[in-house]
Amino acid sequence: MPEPQIVAMGGTPDDVLLEYALGAARGKRVLYVPTAGMEDPAQTVSWYERLQARAALTHLHFFPWPPDRLHELALAQDVVLVTGGNTANALAIWGVHGFDEILREAWQQGVLLTGWSAGMICWFEQGVTDSFGPGLAAMDCLGLLPGSACPHYDGEERRRPVYTQLVADGFPGGIAADDDVGVHFVDRELREVVTSRDGATAYRVTPDGEQRLEARLL
Repeated sequence: MPEPQIVAMGGTPDDVLLEYALGAARGKRVLYVPTAGMEDPAQTVSWYERLQARAALTHLHFFPWPPDRLHELALAQDVVLVTGGNTANALAIWGVHGFDEILREAWQQGVLLTGWSAGMICWFEQGVTDSFGPGLAAMDCLGLLPGSACPHYDGEERRRPVYTQLVADGFPGGIAADDDVGVHFVDRELREVVTSRDGATAYRVTPDGEQRLEARLL
């Protein structure tokens, strides 16, 4: 059975970073999950257009209700791609319909989980989010990966000071990722940091400060 894998991205991926994430999977069947982004139909169509030559895309919308055989749908994929948006809302909807546990099972069976922003932090035990308003706050997430996470580390000016202060005050340490950066975990261990932009990277953040991680330029 393939090893559990997650490629968590700090910001919306360009084609280079997206190709890396898709290339880490066992195949090209992709489930696009835009719950956090309010299931915007225009964005769903744009992703079909973007991936038409690269993957066999299926979308998962929970409104007005999730599809029949949700479990079978998810387990039949090679990749689950989660968009940015409101992480708290997405996790609440997933929990009501049992999709959180389906994601865990899919991951354990070798379906690669990936995404950006909300689709980055949702995999960790906790994350830093703007789900509750324009300010940033801590929240519990799915717990597939240990510790906490923070996206947009160089893309939004308040991310770095808020995250480092939260960790200094007792919030679990973890991984912060710049935009254009992916952190690739295999079976809960960080395998590699990659970036499509020279100078961008990820950081391991602890109460003692941040450690810059070496990123491979794609």
